[in-house]
Amino acid sequence: MLLQEVKLFTGTESRYLAKKIADAYNEPLGELKISRFSDGEISPVIEESVRGAYVFFIQSTFTPSDNLWELLLMIDAAKRASAKYITAVIPYFGYARQDRKDKPRVSIAAKLKANILQAAGADRVMTMDFHADQLQGFFDIPVDHLNSDFIFMPYLKKMDLSNAVFASPDVGGVKRARKYANYFKTPLVICDKYRKKANEVAEMTVIGEVKGMDVFLVDDLVDTAGTLCKAAEMLKKKGAKSVKAICTHPVLSGKAYENIQNSVLEKLIVSDTIPLKKNLKKIKVLPTAKLFAKAIRNTHENKSLSQLFWE
Repeated sequence: MLLQEVKLFTGTESRYLAKKIADAYNEPLGELKISRFSDGEISPVIEESVRGAYVFFIQSTFTPSDNLWELLLMIDAAKRASAKYITAVIPYFGYARQDRKDKPRVSIAAKLKANILQAAGADRVMTMDFHADQLQGFFDIPVDHLNSDFIFMPYLKKMDLSNAVFASPDVGGVKRARKYANYFKTPLVICDKYRKKANEVAEMTVIGEVKGMDVFLVDDLVDTAGTLCKAAEMLKKKGAKSVKAICTHPVLSGKAYENIQNSVLEKLIVSDTIPLKKNLKKIKVLPTAKLFAKAIRNTHENKSLSQLFWE
């Protein structure tokens, strides 16, 4: 069967990652120019034909919101240029934390974003580590939800885990931490936190034994790093020998870098779905390009993606 031509494009802030994915896929990035009017309006122009092509737009939607708006405009441009099939490759899916109505008169931004992507013309979405797995249900189009285990598990296997314990920094992340604990056959620990408001932890307790152990905190993202650093501090007070953290998406806003540098965390292991604003010796970045390139190829060739999940 003759496959349709593949075209890879990216916006402004994700070019660093899109270039690596394109290199791993062995296909150059497509010609796309993004200009702005004097008032800041974004105007993307695809400078090559995409008629009948399978088009993949690689764009993480971290702050500012221009990244999302760029993506939507690029999708719209490809749809109007008669692309056969459009996939939004969103390594970091911003606004995923606003996935429910947890208080009166709030927006469910994750659902709104899903609606907008579909309205713009996306036929498929590819992402990694949603804040909650059930966000896939917000879409009425296929969603390829890649798992960062493919990135982190091989790295961890090279380390001495004979004295390791995997921990969740909150109750919501227990499933994620349990997967690591089960795979490496280690105990599981839970840090139960209570928030008075967003990005500010009021109380935290540790459930489980960590005395003399090497603890690995596991989470999908790290924002201000307040929860992570407080959890690490609590674990050390409970007698942990060392505390490291594994977080897929390095949002790292506010005083995050300062918090991490001044914390008892020995190492923070992240992926490159979001570029770091500064380099710290404590932060280790693992590449995702080969994973996304393989997923793009399998999608285009109508092959299963199950081989891309660590078992």
